[in-house]
Amino acid sequence: MSTLNLSYAQAAALALTEAMEADPSVVALGEDLGRGGVFGQYRDLENQPLVQRFGEQRIVDTPISEAAIVGASVGMALAGLKPVVELRVVDFALCAIDEIVNQAAKNRFMFGGQGRVGMVARLPIGLWSASAAQHSQSLEAWFAHIPGLTVVTPATPADNYGLLHAALASGDPVIYMEHKELWGSKGTVHTGEPVPLGKARVARAGSDVTVVSWSRQVHACTEAAEQLAAEGISVEVLDLRTIWPWDREAVLASAARTGHVLVAHEAVQVAGFGAEVAATVAEHTGARVRRLGAPRIPVGYAQILENESRIDAGKVRAAIVALLNHSPLEIAS
Repeated sequence: MSTLNLSYAQAAALALTEAMEADPSVVALGEDLGRGGVFGQYRDLENQPLVQRFGEQRIVDTPISEAAIVGASVGMALAGLKPVVELRVVDFALCAIDEIVNQAAKNRFMFGGQGRVGMVARLPIGLWSASAAQHSQSLEAWFAHIPGLTVVTPATPADNYGLLHAALASGDPVIYMEHKELWGSKGTVHTGEPVPLGKARVARAGSDVTVVSWSRQVHACTEAAEQLAAEGISVEVLDLRTIWPWDREAVLASAARTGHVLVAHEAVQVAGFGAEVAATVAEHTGARVRRLGAPRIPVGYAQILENESRIDAGKVRAAIVALLNHSPLEIAS
């Protein structure tokens, strides 16, 4: 085990490199992998494309057809390989929705466990500055709704390393959702340190209010918590890390202690996964609960329009204060 200071992209690339070195059945396929991936997530720590280490039979550049990429990966998994599928951004995964939802997710159940689709599909989510409506979506709730899929949303380099290892070891289809604006963020990674699926992380301890979040939004929530600490308000920030399975026990325990819960996410608030968390808290505790998400609008290209969809620390802070003051809730539209 060693301790490294890595970017979010480097951490995932290191995890993939270790998995491929340990297991020859692990392969990666998708667009632009030969040049190291759009975000450098297929480059080693010396910044060399992984294809130079593993060859074109294991780091496979594909045509621009998401349906073909995922369809081929389902077949590879059923034949005993462990494919890592690169779809560049989650928006493009909609071109492969049948292969993901009707083939990968259901195969194990429809055929009595005769085959398992041990596939990891990397679907980067979230706002990507000046990328507009078709490259900036957060669709984690779509995939959490589908039985048979695991949904992972790492927020830090350490989790991107550990959770990718866990996803590859799970043996089932994993929707692996890295945030587009986190690729360059840096952090400490302890190699060989596992991160279990379905286990939340306490990003910041607190006692007055619980904020539940995931992916890049965790950082905005932590920033808001630090601002409020100067005003005497103690905020606990929970990073779910995986959307399905999600750590109900950690959320409910924190809710019972603080009595106030805010669920904050970058995705559109309407029908977002925050509704599932909020409903569970309401059903099982006496905590006061509120959601915070983006308005139901396409993400704009112009900065002023994009900012309408961005849930920053200021918006999180305002929502926490309103929750603690029992201010009337606004209805998202």
